[in-house]
This record gives sequence, C-alpha cells and structure tokens, in this order.
Amino acid sequence: MANASLISCNFSTFSSCPMKDPKFKTLRQTHNLKPRLVHSKISSRFSNLIASNCDRTAISFQKRGLLQICKSTLKSQNPEDPVLSNEGGLESELGKSGNVSEGRDWTTSILLFVLWAALMYYVFILAPNQTPSRDMYFLKKLLNLKGDDGFRMNEVLASLWYIMGLWSLMYSMLLLPTGRSSKSNIPVWPFLTLSFGAGAYGLLPYFVLWKPPPPPVEETELSGWPLNFLESKLTAGISFAAGLGLIIYAGLASADVWKEFYQYFRESRFIHVMSLDFILMSAFAPFWVYNDMTSRKMFDKGSWLLPLSLVSLVPFLGPALYIVLRPPLSTTPVSSSEPK
Repeated sequence: MANASLISCNFSTFSSCPMKDPKFKTLRQTHNLKPRLVHSKISSRFSNLIASNCDRTAISFQKRGLLQICKSTLKSQNPEDPVLSNEGGLESELGKSGNVSEGRDWTTSILLFVLWAALMYYVFILAPNQTPSRDMYFLKKLLNLKGDDGFRMNEVLASLWYIMGLWSLMYSMLLLPTGRSSKSNIPVWPFLTLSFGAGAYGLLPYFVLWKPPPPPVEETELSGWPLNFLESKLTAGISFAAGLGLIIYAGLASADVWKEFYQYFRESRFIHVMSLDFILMSAFAPFWVYNDMTSRKMFDKGSWLLPLSLVSLVPFLGPALYIVLRPPLSTTPVSSSEPK
C-alpha cells in the first residue's frame, strides 16, 4: 500500500480528507484481498476516487490548499498511466515543434543559390558574345578611358550604365544598416562594394547567406561613416533627381536610338548582361524596401505607407522615392553605447 501511505501523508493536514469515507474503507479492504496480479488496476481506480473526492473537498479551502491537493494527487498516480504518458508525449511534441520554428528555413536560400548559379552559367556560357572587341571599346568609353574620337555613345546605353551605379547606391542605403545579419558573422559591405562592378550578380550571394533580424544600431554609428552619408536626405534627393534625369534622357531618345540599343542587346554580352542586371535589381528592390520599412517600424505610423510600399515596384524611381520619404534612422529605437 505504498500509494495509500503516500496519499495519507499528503492529505493529513485536512480534517475533511476522504480517508474516513466509507467507500474508501471498503475499497481499501477490497484492495488488500485482491491478488497482486490486479494490483495496478485497483491502485489506478483508488487514485481516481481520491482525486474526485479531494476536488469536491478543496472548494472550502484556499487556493494554496487546492494546489497542494492537485499536486499530491498527480504524484500519487502511476507514472505508467496512459494519460500521463500522453501528456508527456504532448510536451515532447510541443518541444519538437518549438525547435522547428526556431530553426532556419533553407528553402529560400537554396532557391536563391540555384538562381545565382543559373545566372552565372547563362552569363558566361549562353549569353550572346558576337562583338567582344566592341564591348571592350564601349567599356573604355563609358569609363572615360578613351578620349573624344568623334563617336557618339548610344543615349539609352549611357543612361543604363550610369543608373546601374545609382542602383548600387540605392541598395547600400537599403541594406545598411537594416539589411545586416545579426545571426552570422558575414558583413554586407564587401558585397555592396562588389555590386558597383557586378550589380545583382555580386549581391545574390549575400542574399543567400542573409539571416535576419538586423543587429541593433548604436548611437555612435549614426554619426559616423557610412551611415551619416547613406542616411542623409541630401544624398537621397540627389540620387532620386539623377535617376529621374537619366530615365527622362533615355525616354526622350529617338526610335532609331532604341532600335540600335536593341541590336546591341542581341549581339553584345556586355550590354545583354547589364540589361538583365537592371531587371534583377528592380525585382529584388521591393523586398528590401519592405524589410527596411519593417525595421524602422513604419507600419505603426499610418496607412499612407501602404501606397508607398507599392510604389517601390516601379523600377528605380519607386525605391528612390521611398528612401527620400522614409523617417531618419535616429527616430527608431536604437541601442546606446554604455560608458566604460
């Protein structure tokens, strides 16, 4: 009668404990007469009877007494009881589900890596490359490495070249600091630096390795390089105006200029790859605009920001306009450097 002794000790402080219940005495006598083969079944019924009687008695006691009764009853039950086994299994399943939720979903990273690998294969193997010497000449002209030889550069090509540089600046404003990764030691600035020469092809590896959320920003960072430059409204305004001017300049070009550019696109690997780069930059920009808005907690400041997030779908001008209108980073919660 180990179970009976345990229950008796746990409930000895209560005057109305069901140890004096006639049903209890009868059950105890019956329990002593039964063979030991059915001992576990009788003990289970005995514990259930005590639990139900104690629940009715506990109404007249304080909450502390009720907790003691319930705790004692649970301790008196057989640890091999199916109910307890199911509860343990439920706790185990909950623990497993919690671990899964905390784990990282690699599906997006794998898909981005596959995309980047496919793009690299296309750029170096499948992209048209009929005019490599002309590509080198165009590159030197755009980099101002060749003097004035009387050749007039295609207006659409020149606009695309300069706007790709502005795209890299836009991504620097979006990824620093809200696009940084707090769960990895991989910095974002090498990929941003690479993007000024390789565009989205240099940024995609960071997208694969990125692990949100961003780390907290210290007050000392806001006044130092490069955040003081990238968070400046002057920088954002000049970038937006320059991009708008380049788009208008290309849009006002004649039909012959556009036909010439299309011919370049079909023959030149340099122009073909750069055009695809512009499409990739435009495709990924809305996500990073949304990420920046979330990090700055802009969705708590009014519904007028929803149209602003939709404007980011417009290539270049949408993200550039958002950067002009977004609140300064200093108005968002940041961590202060503790004095040493």
